[in-house]
Amino acid sequence: MAAKLEKTRYPGIYKRGSRYVITWEHRGKQHKESFRTLPEAREAKGKRDAGEKRPKSRVRFGDYFAEWIENYAGRTSRGFSETTRPEYRRPIEAHAIARWKTWRMNEVEPADLRDLFGQMRRDGRTTSEIKKTRAALSVMFATALEDGVVQSNPVLGVRIPPPSEDETPSDDKAKALTRAELGVLLAALPSESRLFCTFLAHTGLRISEAVGLRWEHLDLGEHPKVRVREQLYKGKRKRLKSKDGQRDVPLSPGMAQQLLALRRDGYRGPESPVFASTAGTPLRPENIYRRALAPAAIGAGFKVEVEVKGKKKTRSAVSFHTFRHTCASLLFEAGRNVKQVQAWLGHADPGFTLKTYIHLMDSGVGSADFLDQAVGSNSVDSLNEAAIPA
Repeated sequence: MAAKLEKTRYPGIYKRGSRYVITWEHRGKQHKESFRTLPEAREAKGKRDAGEKRPKSRVRFGDYFAEWIENYAGRTSRGFSETTRPEYRRPIEAHAIARWKTWRMNEVEPADLRDLFGQMRRDGRTTSEIKKTRAALSVMFATALEDGVVQSNPVLGVRIPPPSEDETPSDDKAKALTRAELGVLLAALPSESRLFCTFLAHTGLRISEAVGLRWEHLDLGEHPKVRVREQLYKGKRKRLKSKDGQRDVPLSPGMAQQLLALRRDGYRGPESPVFASTAGTPLRPENIYRRALAPAAIGAGFKVEVEVKGKKKTRSAVSFHTFRHTCASLLFEAGRNVKQVQAWLGHADPGFTLKTYIHLMDSGVGSADFLDQAVGSNSVDSLNEAAIPA
């Protein structure tokens, strides 16, 4: 039988054995919570009196995750794409469930998140993998906060631990090919894949956007352009992630001519894919990478050595996203500003574009030679003449 509650000199705070108990009412029910010390009980009582009436949830982390991952429908008006659900499920199951399955949701604190991310770093997990885990947990706890299961989102403010010495800071930078390197790579590609990869470098489209293109999305007339309106992700056609992704990307005359030739030889209707397999179906990125891009890149010297289960393996240093970065580099080289590159690539925020590609821009302040023409050297002469007494 539980010990009797004894009154203290503080209203609403009692003592039971060696612990202190506070009581309050919420929605017509009385609730209790115990604390180790009197100061802790007084602080909690103050918060309750200030408006925190909802009792702490006893929902377990594992139980909440199991229900949330099956029923989550997004937190914005755009809803939630089913292709994203596995991307949330995978990292939480791999890294968080084993640690916190039996914990109450409100017991997970920022220190626990820092410990998790630190352990992932020590285990050799990549920055990308840690970021995906952090993102998935943040969304889950944000939903739990809306549900009243937790009083705050413990993920907010928790930073990703810095890279290890083996993962240099440059590893996180967008890698772009120079013009010469791009020429070498494109020449090394088999002919049936060369136009597709050239198109990626010209337009900067994401791989899902490129394989999702239909002929109805191309305007190959006087002002050729590609209308980016949807994407094909893991074989499923879906809308773009943001309204900024919907854009019109101009095509060069040379690229337009090559696409006209492609349409002449393989057009199967406005809804047929621009870049198709021999069977007329949309290209599968994994097949292009495995059969064409990776072998060509390695053969041309664009390769890295990685260790897999204690054995060194040779991998391609070029991915489909490399063409997107290369396009950005060429745009900056041609004098396009950050806002123009943002619109071209379909970024939601020019700040993201600047952060991602600032290392591709010229360093320093550059030359002042252009000012003579921009301001007018004659103006300087006129000033000098005006200063000479008549």
